[in-house]
Amino acid sequence: MLYDADFLSRLEHGLQDLTPAWGASPDSRLRLLTISENATFRLTDPGNGRDLIIRVHRPDYHTDSEILSELAWIEALREAGIVATPRPMAASDGNLLQVFSDGETMRRAVAFEFMAGKEPDAEADLAKWYRTLGEINARLHGHSRSWARPERFIRKTWDFERIIGGGAYWGDWRAALGLTPDGKAVLERTHALLERQTRAYGYGADRFGLVHCDMRAANLLVEGDRLGVIDFDDCGLSWFAYDFAAAISFMEHEPFIPELMAAWLEGYRRVAPLGPEHEAALPMFIMLRRMQLTAWIASHAETPTAQSMDTAYTDGTVALAERYLAEHG
Repeated sequence: MLYDADFLSRLEHGLQDLTPAWGASPDSRLRLLTISENATFRLTDPGNGRDLIIRVHRPDYHTDSEILSELAWIEALREAGIVATPRPMAASDGNLLQVFSDGETMRRAVAFEFMAGKEPDAEADLAKWYRTLGEINARLHGHSRSWARPERFIRKTWDFERIIGGGAYWGDWRAALGLTPDGKAVLERTHALLERQTRAYGYGADRFGLVHCDMRAANLLVEGDRLGVIDFDDCGLSWFAYDFAAAISFMEHEPFIPELMAAWLEGYRRVAPLGPEHEAALPMFIMLRRMQLTAWIASHAETPTAQSMDTAYTDGTVALAERYLAEHG
């Protein structure tokens, strides 16, 4: 298991030795915040008033070029005033990407300025923030279409093949926790339908480009009237409309999703047009994302998020698939 207690201890010790590269004093404190695709730490330094977030990348997932390409887009978005998102912080050697040993392997780390705020409250006016998120998505997509990407810009492509197909980055949904033979049969039919539907929807420049791909509530920070967006780690080439499906990750089954979708669409259309064919594709992308996350939970079983979902998420995926087949098959 990747993120067991022994590994996390080695990881933290190795990272602690690296913190002076970002100007940390001996009084600085390193604290693990989250484990997901990566391990994320907060570096608090009362000695110099610095407060940084340090992301330690999962081994064998992104290349150096992919990480630097992500940071290049973040900096371009910040410069253009498109979205409130933390600034990548260079180390004393001027490099954004740092490398250190965890005792067994070399690890890659990137630091960001700390951004205050908290996740939108599901018990409060979540639709209000998804309306704002729709506006942000529209601006991001507009920037994506017009931005001249730097030379050697490389990010992953999130098409059907890489989401739930034979080359899926996050594993095979057939390995889902607790998946029964009957459930597998339902998901096989759904898989085949989604493959046909995504192919028919297509990959034209009006619908497929550089997107954030993970604007779920855990990656949103509310402070006052500001909605900040963090964690561009999964940004890549995908469908623009897929950004909404990713934004409701792990909530796809909730009864309030139609309200969030309506709010997101309203916000998006305040900034840019979104044709009816793209609105009609949203349920398809929600189902596609749900099956992708079902595979992710199985392949990332060591993470707290996966452990909190367990087999109940698989059962919910099958139930959603049955409904999807009945309504869209």
